[in-house]
Amino acid sequence: MQDTFHVHPSSWVDEGARIGAGTHIWHFSHVMPTAVIGERCNIGQNVFIDNRVTIGNGVKIQNNVSVYNGVEVEDDVFLGPSMVFTNVINPRSFVERKSEFRRTLLKKGSTVGANATIVCGVEIGAYALIGAGAVIIRDVPDHAMMVGNPARQIGWISRTGEKLSFDEEGSAWCAVEGKSYRLENGGVTQVE
Repeated sequence: MQDTFHVHPSSWVDEGARIGAGTHIWHFSHVMPTAVIGERCNIGQNVFIDNRVTIGNGVKIQNNVSVYNGVEVEDDVFLGPSMVFTNVINPRSFVERKSEFRRTLLKKGSTVGANATIVCGVEIGAYALIGAGAVIIRDVPDHAMMVGNPARQIGWISRTGEKLSFDEEGSAWCAVEGKSYRLENGGVTQVE
């Protein structure tokens, strides 16, 4: 199975880790034994992937990212350089809290910008865009665009990352993908 993915010689993949075909793991990275990484992923330099982490297909993790125990990353997610996950809400070096790790979910196609922080226990909606340096402390809806500390929503974004402008009827058009979107009940959906 090792022939189906690439690991740079300076990186370490512990026995038991599952890695999909076409995935590249670059310099100075470490993948723990119960981590699962999908197909066609690009794992940048100095990335740590902990036990009990699941990463979907087509995920891009940029340099200097640690994906901690309890994080689940669905397909086609982008994690920007030096963005941060947490997994305990009230850490202390002298208190053992491994039984308190909180699940964090990043849904399909979402993007987290450089140096953003995702506080544990939240869900990032499908195709949401978290701006560089944002601090996420609560759930993010599908297609939401979030910035600041603490992060606030400043708009809606299409699957291809284009800002959506809704008319009075709650309709928007993304010219890049040629698709319509609908804003209803505080959420956005793509019109099929």
